Amino acid sequence: MSKTFLYFAYGSNLLAQRIKINNPSAERYAIGKLQGYRLDFATYSSRWKGASATIVPQSDAHVWGAIWEIDMKNLPDLDRQEGVDRNIYFPLEVNVVNPEGESIQCRVYQQTISPSFIHNIKDLPSERKPSPIYLKTIQLGGVESKLPEDYVKFLNTIPDNGYSGQIDIQLDLAENTV
Repeated sequence: MSKTFLYFAYGSNLLAQRIKINNPSAERYAIGKLQGYRLDFATYSSRWKGASATIVPQSDAHVWGAIWEIDMKNLPDLDRQEGVDRNIYFPLEVNVVNPEGESIQCRVYQQTISPSFIHNIKDLPSERKPSPIYLKTIQLGGVESKLPEDYVKFLNTIPDNGYSGQIDIQLDLAENTV
């Protein structure tokens, strides 16, 4: 079985259920740091009822996240799940460094629309704020993946859009708390 490594900026166990729907071979491998990118939010997701996460090139920034190992045969399914066929995200191959200093080539997804620069994530414009439930999956992922404490604290500073209605992701995220 030919495998590749994938890197996600978030990855709670709940979101892992969604990843595994079309990609049963996916297994969390480690955590890693992607240098030269920042976490941001851009395109509105009707599924999540708020802006969805992306990475944006920025030389003095970094993003921590979970590294997943997945069978190469599942990459087309993952691309479809991430909206590559709908021109929402595009895949990139990048080097991510694990806490031991090992560089691992990973696949990441970046939105096709690049948001404008903001100096502080707390200043996200209202149209770029994620929904509370989407943000909670990112924050849970940081804790569950054992990302560095300062990065988890950063994730907890991200403002949400206050949406409190229903979402349609076919997973029970509402019962879980950060």
